[in-house]
Parts: sequence; C-alpha cells; structure tokens
Amino acid sequence: MDAAAKLTSKGQVTVPKAVRDALGLEEGDELVFHVEGNRAVLAKTPDFLSLAGAVAVPAAKRNVAWDDVVRKTRASRAAKRR
Repeated sequence: MDAAAKLTSKGQVTVPKAVRDALGLEEGDELVFHVEGNRAVLAKTPDFLSLAGAVAVPAAKRNVAWDDVVRKTRASRAAKRR
C-alpha cells in the first residue's frame, strides 16, 4: 500500500487513515522510523510486555542473574574465537 502525506513547516506529518487502520494505530501509540537509504520505514513500537513468553527459556537457564548470563555469553564467544 502506498499513501501520501505532506510535511508541515514544523516537520509534522499526519499518518493517513488507511495506514493507521492497516497498522492498528490508535491515539497515543508510539512509532519508530527506520531509515534505509533514501526511504523511511514506519512501524508501531511493539508492546514488550505482550512479547512475554514468546521465547521458550530452558528450565536450567531460568532465574539466573543477568550478570551471570553476560559473563557466560562473553566467555563462550571468546572460547569460539580461539
């Protein structure tokens, strides 16, 4: 889908209704712009709480301190480079 909009003198753009509907955008939603060359891709910022449980974590790796995860990951990567 392509939709056009004009940039105001204040650098603002109104997201066309068809785009808002397609992305399920509502008032207050946050958006992210990703620049690729001379194009910008607009996306709705994901609600990270809705992603909870999306990735299975093995029981042995649950309830591990974040510092331990980082330390073990770095050690593992360093060992692979040797």
